[in-house]
Amino acid sequence: MPDRRTVACDFVNIQRTVNKELIINSTSTEVEIALLEDKLLVELNKEKTNNEFAVGDIYLGRIKKIMPGLNAAFVDVGYDKDAFLHYLDLGPQVQSLLKYIRHSQSNNGNALTISDFELETDIQKTGKITQVLKPNMNILVQIAKEPISTKGPRVTSEIAFAGRYLVLIPFSDKISVSQKIKSADERNRLKRLITSIKPKNCGIIIRTVAENKLVADLDSDLRNLFKKWELITTKLSTARPPQKIIGEIDRTSAILRDALNESFNNIIVNDPVIYEDIRSYIQRISPDKVQIVKLHTAKVPVFDQYGVDKQIKNSFGKIVTIKSGTYLVIEHTEALHVIDINSGHRVNQDQNQETNALEVNLEAATEVARQLRLRDMGGIIVIDFIDMTQGMNRRKLFEKLRDEMKRDRAKHSILPPSKFGLVQITRQRVRPEMNVQILEKCPVCDGSGEIRPTVLLTDDIENNLSFLIREQNEKNLTLIVHPFVYAFLTRGLFNYRWKWWRKFGQFITLGKKNSYHFLEYHLYNRNGDEIKL
Repeated sequence: MPDRRTVACDFVNIQRTVNKELIINSTSTEVEIALLEDKLLVELNKEKTNNEFAVGDIYLGRIKKIMPGLNAAFVDVGYDKDAFLHYLDLGPQVQSLLKYIRHSQSNNGNALTISDFELETDIQKTGKITQVLKPNMNILVQIAKEPISTKGPRVTSEIAFAGRYLVLIPFSDKISVSQKIKSADERNRLKRLITSIKPKNCGIIIRTVAENKLVADLDSDLRNLFKKWELITTKLSTARPPQKIIGEIDRTSAILRDALNESFNNIIVNDPVIYEDIRSYIQRISPDKVQIVKLHTAKVPVFDQYGVDKQIKNSFGKIVTIKSGTYLVIEHTEALHVIDINSGHRVNQDQNQETNALEVNLEAATEVARQLRLRDMGGIIVIDFIDMTQGMNRRKLFEKLRDEMKRDRAKHSILPPSKFGLVQITRQRVRPEMNVQILEKCPVCDGSGEIRPTVLLTDDIENNLSFLIREQNEKNLTLIVHPFVYAFLTRGLFNYRWKWWRKFGQFITLGKKNSYHFLEYHLYNRNGDEIKL
């Protein structure tokens, strides 16, 4: 089975117990899903309520154009840009799939179960796409990569249904076991069980979490997956391209399906409908953990209650600071990301430069692994760690980064540090990179970058005082300003306060507040109530 399929469906067991929490914030337009590990935000997903073309969705498409030079085809699935289908993504059993589609959509409309279907010969890995596909041909495809930037979705015709313990692949008879299951006896046991229960002409990938599971659990998961295929066969007879045949489960359920284990101790959601959906889903896949689902009913927003918003503000942006003073500078392009490690003010005078560099790099490696997951950065990532001269220390850094990246479910590859201190990582990208705007609009200039002349500030204050005293007959006014402005207004013997006493015949109480921006001021009456102007 190709590595793409194995890694995408096979996630690593974390040896150390990690306290996981899922915080779900539902709004009218999207659902935000935050995954916390030991109270630290490590993943952030945003799912639009009307999201189309999500990874895992299955469409009946039509071949629009064959590109022999690319050995690929463009498929109309209803998106603005045609989907891209490469020869290597056809899957070895594509001829069987095409034959099944033709039969399902033929005039006789007779239903044909996959168990009764006669498979075609597998295509060669080195073949040409023109030998398999023709323009205007109908084909069943699955979204492998969501539309990113100006590109359309990338699709595959090697259909796969991922479940809790198994992955079902129609038109194949191969049984594969996750390489993370090391015990030979357990691998053989799982193979024997699946061989006895799997439908004919269906391949199975046994996932890591299936280790030591009972046959009843595996059989239930397999039945649910096969029902999805049966739903497709039912819809195929009347479907016309481009048409969505079946959708993948939502991101919340996908995260639960792939990551839920004994270390999950809280799932907090602020929407009653989603709360009931999640309880029902967990009841099916893990009944003993239903009690961890909790409905957030407090008036405080759920992301504020659990500190998620604050972590988002601290974790996104060009510069990310670690508590010790070390900071990361992160720059992005479409397919390349560069991360520069800086020690900041962290320097231990009792240690030499090499030891200091190692400590900073090891601490930064943890944050780098977190940032890759949090921002869902894909493509090529180049990390400029602080230079270290000793090969042993470079190996320690490589092992630390590799251990931290074990929690990352995305397919990735890490190269050891070069002699220049650079580490290169390639990471699978199936969705657009998570980008959160953390900069807020300036309340002084309203985002324009320009403010009123500062020399007019005192005139504005004086005009408002004149109106309140002479027109509104206000007494005992209090003026609160920025500390710098306060110092300016009270400077010298004949200051502005003395000037206003001469002009208006009453004393103006002055105060200062550090939280005000430079040109901000507020006026209060004798009762301490703010006067809105």
